[in-house]
Parts: sequence; structure tokens; C-alpha cells
Amino acid sequence: MKNKAAICYFMASFALISVAGCASVAVTEDAIKSNTARAISADPSTLVISERSDSGIQTNFKATTSDGRAYNCYVTGMVSVVGRTVSDAICSPVASNTGAGKPAQAGIQCNALLKAAGKC
Repeated sequence: MKNKAAICYFMASFALISVAGCASVAVTEDAIKSNTARAISADPSTLVISERSDSGIQTNFKATTSDGRAYNCYVTGMVSVVGRTVSDAICSPVASNTGAGKPAQAGIQCNALLKAAGKC
């Protein structure tokens, strides 16, 4: 009976630690630049991060390249039982004022979703 109680105590402790470990973590500027650069094929040193807001595990921000391309992006950061992790950046180009709903840069390829939305 003593072993059963010890096993139950261990399992309850492990469950509590696992859940408590999935907490939000402040994402560093370096992690944001690195993950964003990889997502948009840019050099991290050319990025300017602005309009940053941290909300729980998600960090929203605007990334602007040195050549003026701008993206609205987000990453998630958390600490879990495997350690600290920051997700890949998810970015979408900010529409320019010159192109009536067209993607902000010529390098964006048209896909079915953009066609359905009338963006290309």
C-alpha cells in the first residue's frame, strides 16, 4: 500500500510540473530576428522589429527589412519539460498603399487563397 501511495504522489507531482512548465517566456530580440529572417529569407542584421506586443505565449510584431519590405509576424515562446522553445516566425506582407490590395512586393507568388481573395 505504501508503494501505491508513493506512485500516486509521483504521478501527481509529475503532472503538476508538466503543466506548470508550459509557461510563457519572454522571447529575445535575437530569437525574433533569427526566426523572422529565416521565414522571409532575409539577413537578421537588416531587420528592424517594431510594434512588439507580448500576449501570453504569443509575441506579435512588425518586421521591416532595410529595403523597405514590411511584414506582420508572430512567434510563440514557452518553457516546457524539454526546455525553452521559440516557434518559427509566421509572417504576412503588409500591403503597400500603392497597389489596391496587391501583395506588398513583386516576389509574392499568387496562390489559390490570394486569387480567391482578389489579391492577385
